[in-house]
Amino acid sequence: MSAPAAAPERTGRRLPSRSALLVVVGLVAAVVTSVLLTGRDGAGLDGDLEPSGAGPYGARAVVRVLEEQGVDVIVVRSADALEDTAVDADTTVVVTSTGQLGRSTTDRMVEHAADGRLVVIDPAPGPVDALGVDTLPSAAQVADPVGARCDDASYAGLSVAVDQALIFPVDDGCFRTQDGSLLVAPRPGLQLFGAGAALSNDQVLRADNAAVALRLLGGSDRLVWYVPSLADLRGDDGVSLTTLLPDWLRPSLWLVALATIALLVWRARRLGALAIEPLPVTVKAIETTRSRGRLYRKAGDRGHAAAVLRSAARVRAAERLRSGSSPDADTLVRDVARHTGRPVAEIDALLGPHAAAPATDHDLITLADQLAELDREVRRP
Repeated sequence: MSAPAAAPERTGRRLPSRSALLVVVGLVAAVVTSVLLTGRDGAGLDGDLEPSGAGPYGARAVVRVLEEQGVDVIVVRSADALEDTAVDADTTVVVTSTGQLGRSTTDRMVEHAADGRLVVIDPAPGPVDALGVDTLPSAAQVADPVGARCDDASYAGLSVAVDQALIFPVDDGCFRTQDGSLLVAPRPGLQLFGAGAALSNDQVLRADNAAVALRLLGGSDRLVWYVPSLADLRGDDGVSLTTLLPDWLRPSLWLVALATIALLVWRARRLGALAIEPLPVTVKAIETTRSRGRLYRKAGDRGHAAAVLRSAARVRAAERLRSGSSPDADTLVRDVARHTGRPVAEIDALLGPHAAAPATDHDLITLADQLAELDREVRRP
């Protein structure tokens, strides 16, 4: 695709002179009053800067004024319809609702409008990047009317008044503020206008908005007003959050994510060894034993309960027989059998670490009784 060239100088018609601005403003006032009085019954479609919209945010008044000035306004609502409309050096293509543009539809628009003049109103970050523009706009409040203050004689002495606008951080555009410009021309044949509200029905009469709209859009005999559609997007270039985010914001989001993970790791790790603190109350041993017994019973863990009873019995037997603090289980079984006179196999079935677990609650109670009886026998001298 060849780079778009600037439109040749035209001699057949020229823009309204400075002395005709009062006539233009009067005409715009009459059209706006007529549009607003007709109400929404004739508004057509709704939406910001909708060319057939008669509501406060529509742009029917600007379209009527352009038509009164002899401009042929053609409204297209799809990428295919735009490509079916001829665009030459005497044609201006203006696109609104840029949030519905994707990479593919932007490329198709730029390629088709290469021979004419392309004006993008309130460009979203995605289309700005797809247009090959490095400077992304930022939204800002605009308190006072902004004068042109640029070298373009078309806007000499004019000012724009809007409540909020997109400001491009460049100093060589028109309608300059402290933060940048509202109207920039990144390359010949392309203009980006960040004060789109100036074209709406309810703000076109503020300051010199009507004259600015006429100078911006009425410089050609034909005006193709392109309203993009989401139906034209391909599956791999739909508008998403990542396409709407400016490039400088993405590293900041990664930094915030890494800081959040570091905070979670820092707060989740153990801050030193566990500290042992005394209980605020004294719990009797019998209460602890009964509580643990109820837990074992509720869980049906007879094997664990039997292992606890046998372990306690082995500890008491080792203390009575002076077998040491942690004697071998087989040695302890032989010592208990020799002290009580019982067979080793019988003592091993009671105290052995590999003894079978009780199958029922009755078997567990029987085991507890047998261990109690063995404990009494061990205590006998």
